Amino acid sequence: MKNINLATVSNDLIDDYKGTFLRKLTASHTISIKDLNVYIENNHILQDVNLTIPEKSITCIIGPSGCGKSTLLKTLNRMHDETPEVKINGQVIVDDENIYGNNVNVIDVRKKMGLLAQRPCPLPMSIFDNVAYGPRIHGLKKRKAINQTVIQYLQYVGLWDEVRGRIRTSASRLSIGQQQRLCLARGLAIEPEYILGDEATSALDPISTRKIEEMFVKLKDKYTIILVTHTLRQARRIADYIIFMYMGKVIESGPTDEFFNNPKKQLTKEYLLGSFS
Repeated sequence: MKNINLATVSNDLIDDYKGTFLRKLTASHTISIKDLNVYIENNHILQDVNLTIPEKSITCIIGPSGCGKSTLLKTLNRMHDETPEVKINGQVIVDDENIYGNNVNVIDVRKKMGLLAQRPCPLPMSIFDNVAYGPRIHGLKKRKAINQTVIQYLQYVGLWDEVRGRIRTSASRLSIGQQQRLCLARGLAIEPEYILGDEATSALDPISTRKIEEMFVKLKDKYTIILVTHTLRQARRIADYIIFMYMGKVIESGPTDEFFNNPKKQLTKEYLLGSFS
């Protein structure tokens, strides 16, 4: 099959791929957490967490360092499985399935979750191959389909116009902000249902941070997005829903405007006033 010229592919073709991609993402996806407890050796890290994550919205998890934010995020795609000293009790129900139940396919669980880490980690290969990597290992073989997939997701994260002339060059030559968007494209290319971000903009400059935030706001129309952030200003800018944690417990959660303008718990009020961080 003849290869596509990635530098000259028509906008109509890109729009066609993008339309197909968007139509795949119309299903309803929910997460409910019930009586979740996480222990690392003898330390009780998460304590009796009960939450429902709103779908097709941005949920920001906030709280002081060491309160369990990242630990909670990692329970959503079973990232603790490789750490034998971690014990987990309770339920994390994703699309009506308890992902900690018996006979759960962990690979399928993780495929649903696109993860964006604190620092971008592009694979040591070309920009093209970074995006193509996931679809290839999940069985996509035809060259034309792979080309279409790469275009589709680079376009979707706003990176295509910046890299189309150097698509075969090393991803390490991109700026940090571009690398983070590339990692987002790579995560989206396996067609997840959720996007998880663990302080995904903390290593970026203000311009790159703004671009990533704009991506999240655009993506929430099609994905449920859950972000750990250490920045209250960021949570206020982009979140639809806030979860405030302190010492392993969920202290308060609710819609962003209500949370910031009318907090119900005294501890929440003190945190928002900067009494501790």
